[in-house]
Amino acid sequence: MSEGIRTYNTGVEATLEVIGGKWKPVILFLLTFGKKRNGEFISQMPFITQKVLTQQLRELEADGVIKRTAYNVVPPRVEYELTDYGWSLKEILHLMCRWGDTHVDRVYGDTAVVLSQPQKEE
Repeated sequence: MSEGIRTYNTGVEATLEVIGGKWKPVILFLLTFGKKRNGEFISQMPFITQKVLTQQLRELEADGVIKRTAYNVVPPRVEYELTDYGWSLKEILHLMCRWGDTHVDRVYGDTAVVLSQPQKEE
């Protein structure tokens, strides 16, 4: 293999390089329901730290799947939304959510809770 050429075992590996991890899929899933501000992420993801959220948002922006818009107002306002490229992930993210809900019910029953149920799909 030549240096500088990326090699993946499957496309799944390439996908996970962009959306993998604990928080990126959740961030992206939440954005499938519309633009979000920082505080909305924190309220919907109470176990994420501000530092980790900021890092994950920057990485997703660098990968071209989300767009950050800063408004020149006081107090400062920043919104995040999916790019057209990011919208191409909607179906897989919603399938992951449905599979996860079924998994939690099947494996854990009443001993686990999903904090936030998904909103109705558009």
